[in-house]
Amino acid sequence: TPYGRSKWFFEQVLEKKAARGMGSVSLRYFNAAGADPEFELGEWHDPETHLIPRALEVALGRKEHVEFCGSDYDTRDGTCVRDFVHVSDLADAHVAALDRLRQGLPGGAYNLGTGVGHTVKEVVETCRRVTGRPIPVAEAPRRPGDPAALVADIGKAHAELGWHPRHPDLEFMVETAWEWRLRRDRYARGAGG
Repeated sequence: TPYGRSKWFFEQVLEKKAARGMGSVSLRYFNAAGADPEFELGEWHDPETHLIPRALEVALGRKEHVEFCGSDYDTRDGTCVRDFVHVSDLADAHVAALDRLRQGLPGGAYNLGTGVGHTVKEVVETCRRVTGRPIPVAEAPRRPGDPAALVADIGKAHAELGWHPRHPDLEFMVETAWEWRLRRDRYARGAGG
């Protein structure tokens, strides 16, 4: 994708700088999801573009449906397969990457995901199960250039950073995102967190 190529280009620039003694690490996030398990921080964008928060907006009655792009991919249910990684695991990866650089070890580029893919339909169904609410869907055309599946190979991150996801369960990611969102809404209404 153009996005992936732009990130790869910048990684090439960092490699050149590393040859001149500047340490750096590139962390390739897959789909960041969830919220801090202590609910101090969570995801909030306006407009929201990420699948899980969009599905939760529908569960809250703020949107009529969650839209997904394409149902004719060569996947188990026809929708795109993506790898979701909990935000706490991403924070752990940042610490591990900085530790590596502090030790004077070479940097590199590391994929951060769980190594497990979930279809868009599976993610929406997980959101329904966690919230106990209906989440209607609407299909839109495929987005040009969207691959059928993007799943992280996290072997290098495990081998060189000692990193592995502590929260790989999609349901846990959705549960923390949902609880954070409910608490945020209560706080916004003045009911406290």
